[in-house]
Amino acid sequence: MIHLEFPDGAVRPYEPKITPLAIAEGISKSLAKKVVAAKVDGQWWDLSRPLDHGGKFELVTRDSADGLEVLRHDTAHVLAQAVQELFPGTQVTIGPTVEDGFYYDFYREE
Repeated sequence: MIHLEFPDGAVRPYEPKITPLAIAEGISKSLAKKVVAAKVDGQWWDLSRPLDHGGKFELVTRDSADGLEVLRHDTAHVLAQAVQELFPGTQVTIGPTVEDGFYYDFYREE
């Protein structure tokens, strides 16, 4: 068993290889719909990545500051991939998330 410590101090045992999404679903279906990532001992963890060790555990929801950052970051990558597929040869230059969203600069010879 692995033991996860939640932000409220509760420690719960889980089978190894459980995913953060499965944990969220076990807590509440509505939580599972809101969660976008997890943190294990402060390290970002994908929702579908199986847990191989215990530690401090946090589910990150889309309505939190961290969750919004994750969504903006991921959406920026989707934008960059779409532009490169629609306009082959386009180079992605700079594309950070910013306070109000995200942006990307692209370079094309045309």
